[in-house]
Amino acid sequence: MEEKVVIYADKREAGSRILAILKDRCDLREKQLAVADYQLSKQVAVERKTSGDFLSSIIDGRLFRQLEELKCTFKKPLMILEGDGLFSGERKIHPNAIRGALASISLDYGVPIIKTESNLDTAEMLLSIAKREQFKKTKGFNIRGVKKTKSMNHRQEYLIAGLPQINTATARSLLKHFGSPEKVFAAGMDELMNVEGIGPVMAKRIRLVLSKLYEKSILDD
Repeated sequence: MEEKVVIYADKREAGSRILAILKDRCDLREKQLAVADYQLSKQVAVERKTSGDFLSSIIDGRLFRQLEELKCTFKKPLMILEGDGLFSGERKIHPNAIRGALASISLDYGVPIIKTESNLDTAEMLLSIAKREQFKKTKGFNIRGVKKTKSMNHRQEYLIAGLPQINTATARSLLKHFGSPEKVFAAGMDELMNVEGIGPVMAKRIRLVLSKLYEKSILDD
């Protein structure tokens, strides 16, 4: 019994063989998770999908909503894709649409996909990641590095560039348009979209980051 390894599993996973395996290997705690199926550390959470659920989530639109929430809530989101059958043709989804979804997860959302073969393989992978996260001994680090800024303008640009999908050029455009970081943060979606390069998707992501209440991690204790 590896008591020091703590894994939180969403209650909706109850009855899964994965939970039965993990209960014998770690301190498994079932909880209603707002986002993800498993949380392995303060930073790492996992959305698990079987091949069938993955295809269904493309059809009903759940996939990218879940990824958006996962990406906004955790610094290191992961997706586990369990089993075979993605390209079996049973759901009548064109293979290129499936490939496009897989590419978007990695490239647009920056969420790594880990392939597993079975419930046992998934449980072993979750345990391995949890051990790595909870037992590693590393010094703390700044979320965006330790690059020194040279002026107030640079500090303001650096601050705004921390928003979703905002590079330095767009940060400058936002600051020129609104005049200060404070006004950028207070701007609504329609106001943000008045700036060149800011579309509805980007504006929505910015507002989500700025308006979502900060939630203490369930692993903070």
